[in-house]
Amino acid sequence: MSTYLPTLKQLQYLVALHEHGHFGRAAESCFVSQSTLSAGLRELESLLGVTLVERTRRVVRFTPLGNQVVAKAHRLLREAEELSELVQSQGQPLAGELRMSVIPTIAPFLLPRILPRLRRERPLLKLFLREEPSAAAIESLHHGRADCVLLALPFATGEVETAHICDDALYVAFPQDDPRDPPREVDPMVIDENRLLLLEDGHCLKDHALAACNRPELRASATMVGTSLHTLVQMVDNGLGLTMLPRMAIDAGILNETNIVARPLHAEHAAREIALVWRKNSPRAGEFELLAEELRAG
Repeated sequence: MSTYLPTLKQLQYLVALHEHGHFGRAAESCFVSQSTLSAGLRELESLLGVTLVERTRRVVRFTPLGNQVVAKAHRLLREAEELSELVQSQGQPLAGELRMSVIPTIAPFLLPRILPRLRRERPLLKLFLREEPSAAAIESLHHGRADCVLLALPFATGEVETAHICDDALYVAFPQDDPRDPPREVDPMVIDENRLLLLEDGHCLKDHALAACNRPELRASATMVGTSLHTLVQMVDNGLGLTMLPRMAIDAGILNETNIVARPLHAEHAAREIALVWRKNSPRAGEFELLAEELRAG
């Protein structure tokens, strides 16, 4: 049996290289020089007596064994994170570092309202925020890059614990004076599928909006062009179509200084659930429940 055990630092280097596929970017993500990261990986391979990464001038390619080691390294690093979290959880709640991923259709609308109060009332909390789409955020959570994720449900999250924050109603946004603009609520059946503008694939809001309408032809005909809700608003304001927006964005003023009106979507499931999620059996579950309370109070 080998007497050599890889260090956590070496495993972090290996995982970072696998994630970024580039030595320079991997080193930057680990806050070390490229030469330090390369030396650490060479030492790891030398002491294990195997090749984990095939290096060429243009390509970084992991060997089959290297991919297996990366998968195991993810689990070991996550266990190490949870060990640290267990110790931290015994101190003052919501103190110290906490890494939270937030999806782009929530971050710019909810966080500006909440963060000033959170900084004021929880001065010992060092909250590091990362904005990324739902799938990437959940991957970050399960790989230990994030401690919790603020996202919209339903979404495939894997084994997590969930705290409900609020329900966020969906609205249909039309150019002002549009002849198809109803006086109150919008029935999904009157939405013109040829004029509907939605976010690109990878944004769960698109799926929530289509599911709420329950019209399969919308999925086939809608134009998926928006990289952000602000982009969609600009397109609607220029008469290029209509879109769907969450109440959260409207309340935050996304339609200010536009000629757009928004009406509630009249459908059975015309809302998304905003939730905070974290890894199942996390020792910091009590802290995340407390953070959820803070988010609900916002």
